[in-house]
Amino acid sequence: MTALPDGWHIRRPTLDDVPEILKLVHASDIAAVGEPDFPAEEVREMLTAPNTDMAEDCWLAVDAGGTVVGWAYPHNASGGNRDFIEVYTWPGRGTPVMRPLLDLLLERVAVRGARFGHDPYEVRAGAIPNETAWISTLTDAGFHFLKMYARMTLSLTGAQTTAPEPPPGITVRAVNHTDEAEMRRFHATIEEAFLDTDHRATDFETWRAQIASETTVAWDEWLVGEVDGVWAGVLRSSDVGAEDNAAWVKALAVHRPYRRRGVGEALLRRAFAIYAGKGRTEAGLGVDLENPTSAARLYRAVGMHPLYETHVYRREVRTSDLRR
Repeated sequence: MTALPDGWHIRRPTLDDVPEILKLVHASDIAAVGEPDFPAEEVREMLTAPNTDMAEDCWLAVDAGGTVVGWAYPHNASGGNRDFIEVYTWPGRGTPVMRPLLDLLLERVAVRGARFGHDPYEVRAGAIPNETAWISTLTDAGFHFLKMYARMTLSLTGAQTTAPEPPPGITVRAVNHTDEAEMRRFHATIEEAFLDTDHRATDFETWRAQIASETTVAWDEWLVGEVDGVWAGVLRSSDVGAEDNAAWVKALAVHRPYRRRGVGEALLRRAFAIYAGKGRTEAGLGVDLENPTSAARLYRAVGMHPLYETHVYRREVRTSDLRR
């Protein structure tokens, strides 16, 4: 591992570190996109996500004065064939720990891939285009550019708290989360709608475990869209930004036969009205700009705009090397 500056060290995080980690992440966000974009709840969620163990998978870099200047963690809640890794460093002064933290992650994801039963195992990482030091670190470690995502946003200040009437025949309602069969159908809709993307498939039991690990779930923000009484699409919200008075669309999925008929727009507009009714000031979501459904076009049509773009890089690790 690359040597650290004198007096610096790397250790494991605990939940007691969340406030300090959040300061680091906010400093990184402000440098990259001009504003904080990571709430405390998401820090806790990443540290305790399914298949993530703080004592084995995560690291903090601490400078000689005791300030947290780096945070590294992997994410693969489903146990699928790829990890998404993150390395946050304090702008400028945290640069010396980028490569050491990345090296630790790459060693660890090989172990994780073997445990999940995958060889080779794909590793992905994201970078804002102006994060040139991080991009250089990734490419030097064998990562290659894959695709772009956009973080879309919509101001809800002054927004209507009642959604406009959807097109004739389309209705929107809250999911019945106490009905096991309906929840299975909700999950299946997301999985089926994203078959033509590189969405990571998740079985129902794992999906439910992920939901159970969340601190809160606002079920009234989980919506079902129907066309002439037939189930057509779903929208899943997340409470991850609630403490910052923001709302987050976790997934929007419409079955292929019902696309371009207004179902997705009706689901979004109902969700925005619900958010506004709760006093939320912003709604956001992430979109794959290579999504074949042209989802970004829909999001622009309902008033959203890109806050920033993220470049995604990838490489593979051979888990079989661990057995040699």
